[in-house]
Amino acid sequence: MKNNNNVVWHKVLVTRQMRESLNGHKSIALWFTGLPSSGKSTIAHALEKMLHDMGLKTYTFDGDNVRHGLCSDLGFSPEDRAENLRRIGEMIKLFLDAGIIALAAFVSPLKEDREKVKKIVGKENFVEIYCRCPVEVCKLRDPKGMYKKAETGEIKYYTGVSAPYEEPENPDIVLDTHLFSIEECIEKVFNYIQDMILIKRESTPKASI
Repeated sequence: MKNNNNVVWHKVLVTRQMRESLNGHKSIALWFTGLPSSGKSTIAHALEKMLHDMGLKTYTFDGDNVRHGLCSDLGFSPEDRAENLRRIGEMIKLFLDAGIIALAAFVSPLKEDREKVKKIVGKENFVEIYCRCPVEVCKLRDPKGMYKKAETGEIKYYTGVSAPYEEPENPDIVLDTHLFSIEECIEKVFNYIQDMILIKRESTPKASI
């Protein structure tokens, strides 16, 4: 990556703290990682809907969705995966500065790449959520038929088949998605983050999915 010495950072007049104050909550990055079909996107979008219904400012970065635009020029080699996550990390950094709660659902199989994203956004802003699910269960779900294509060689570098997944060693949250419902999973995440984003209320609303 090149550095341009002719680019100078412009001092802003509206700060992240000012935006957070206007929004009524702090911004944070919720990073969902796990095998394909482990439930990352489903849980992230369901949690975002709940937070949105509460009036919070949110945005979900979905692994498949960003590859239709921002990262449409990238493949699934280790190098392209790393660049994909670097771009997402920089985008999330901007969204945090905008005072938005950013949810990200990415396989992000390698510890090194996850650590780089954490460094970009700041570890104090980063909540690592491991959607843990046995690969056998993920293969049974396989809503897009990707595991089958990977096993026949139609897809290369597919995590869980022809590419490795490094489990998080010390994730902030572990969701055993084969054992608990979507509602139970998002409640666990919300209970963890509610004090971090300064939400005070008597009870947790049910998710509207």
